[in-house]
Parts: sequence; C-alpha cells; structure tokens
Amino acid sequence: MAPRSFFVGGNWKMNGKKESLEELMSVLNTVSLDDHTEVVCAPPSIYLDFVRSNLDPRIGVAAQNCYKVAKGAFTGEISPAMIKDCGADWVILGHSERRHVFGESDELIGQKVAHAVQSELGVIACIGEKLEQREAGTTEEVLYAQVQVITENVKEWSRVVLAYEPVWAIGTGKTATPEQAQEVHEKLRAWLRANISDDVADSVRIIYGGSVTGSNCRELASQNDVDGFLVGGASLKPEFVDINARA
Repeated sequence: MAPRSFFVGGNWKMNGKKESLEELMSVLNTVSLDDHTEVVCAPPSIYLDFVRSNLDPRIGVAAQNCYKVAKGAFTGEISPAMIKDCGADWVILGHSERRHVFGESDELIGQKVAHAVQSELGVIACIGEKLEQREAGTTEEVLYAQVQVITENVKEWSRVVLAYEPVWAIGTGKTATPEQAQEVHEKLRAWLRANISDDVADSVRIIYGGSVTGSNCRELASQNDVDGFLVGGASLKPEFVDINARA
C-alpha cells in the first residue's frame, strides 16, 4: 500500500478582505512546499474565484460549505457546480460550527457529502465531540454515529478526507494531546476497517483540527494515524507556513 500523503487544510472561516488575503497569498505563493504534502485553503465563498485566481496552483482551494443539490430556490446557498466553476476542487462539510451554530443535522450533512462527492469535489468531512460528551465517556459513540452517516453517503472514498475536530478544542486554545488525538484516530481507522474495508481504512486520510499551531504541529504529526491538520485561526497567520514546513 502506498503511504498516505499528508494533508494540511487552512479554514479561513469568515475572515479577510481582498487586501489582507492578497498579503496572505503573497506569503503562501513563495513557500517551499513538501511534494508529499497536499495543501488546501478555504476562503469565504465570495472570495473563491479571487483566491483561486491569485493563489499558487500547487495549493488547492476549498469552499467552506455547500448545499445538497445543484441549483434551485435556496437563497444564500452555493452548490458544488458553482464551487467547481470558480476553479475550486474541495469543500469542507460537517464542521462543528455548521452543526452547532447553524443546526445542521447528521442527515443533512450526509446528503451534502453525497452530492459533493457525486459532483467530483473533494470533501473534508468533519466530525467531533463536545466537551460534555467527552466527559460523559461517549466520544466513540458520537464519532461513530457521525461517521456512519457519512459512510452511508460515500461510494468513492478517494475523494474524502476525515477531519477529527474535538469541539472543545476549536478556537479555545485547548488542544488534544498527541496521545488523545492518536487514540481517536486509531479507533476511527479500526471502525473503517470493520465497517467498510481494509483498503478504505488504510488509504483514507484522517486529519486533526483544534487549535493547531506552529508550536504543537510537529508532535501531533508524529502520531501514526494523524495524516494532517485542518487549521483554523493559525491559517491566517505566518505560522501557517511553519505548520506546513514542520508537517
């Protein structure tokens, strides 16, 4: 089996203007990237075309969300077809902020994943438990239920990256220890092996997100089942370059 290539995603969330994004891209465009690391940046949807037109083609571009159908009377939504028309080839789905701020259900996320994959977009599918769920000892139950819905909607796993983001670590400055991250990633891979196939378990990249910084990325990356990162706030700072370099 070929080794899994490392994956580093930068989720810019609802941040940036053209001027600041130009400055960020000018830095990213001069970075020496590892040939074995796939780097993808996710700007706000209104800047997808702008970013794809100005960012080095070595770096992929992702939308932060999409809807479950190609077109229609869905005010405020964007479709995979529109994302591709802007030159982007990835989308983030199931992020905790979509789940817990905007109330997206597992069912809806599964439908979005299905349509995005069918539309030949790469999908960064996010899963994660809240602090109270971890403290109650239900982390595995929560994650397996989220992955199950994704599994029911995916036939082409080569287009999917799983992103484990413990909700209690997103934007809080708290980070799962490398051992905690490895434990969860290892269990997720075992679940994929038991419920899908050895090939999928061995090939799907499982990345970690949750207050990843230049100072903690190396130790996290050293874990056997951590195949990369989904970076939030730090992806808007110069240290995103450090995270890519140290990965």
